[in-house]
Amino acid sequence: MERTEFIDKLQRALAGGVNSSRVAENVQYYREYIDVEIRKGRSEAEVLDSLGDPRLLAKSIIEANKRAGVSEGTNRTYDEETEEKSGGEWGKTVKQNVMRAPGWLIALIVIVIFLLIIGVVFSVISFLAPIIIPVLVVILVVNYFKSR
Repeated sequence: MERTEFIDKLQRALAGGVNSSRVAENVQYYREYIDVEIRKGRSEAEVLDSLGDPRLLAKSIIEANKRAGVSEGTNRTYDEETEEKSGGEWGKTVKQNVMRAPGWLIALIVIVIFLLIIGVVFSVISFLAPIIIPVLVVILVVNYFKSR
């Protein structure tokens, strides 16, 4: 990840949780921090690696502001990102919010759907069993006597 990508992700993630002046303050702080560390002799990659995921950093900043009673952002969540799509009207680039569900929620939904399918299958079998079992018995008896 490059510096511009890091700053862009940080700015987008902060936009959902703090007001615009706080976003600008934090973005400016991290721009200056990265510059200072590079002047000290560290590589850009080392500095960015030491800072970690910009969305996690933004979440920490937002939480700190909430604890300090300074939360004035929108209702965007930590996992929400903006996705750019090209090709709209006259080839314009369209920005679209994309919500990503947590893994545990997806697993829970898959398990519930699986259990519903099993429940439906067993209810159909239990409904048809009084009809199917006698028919199968009759077919077996007929085949038994036919083969003799």
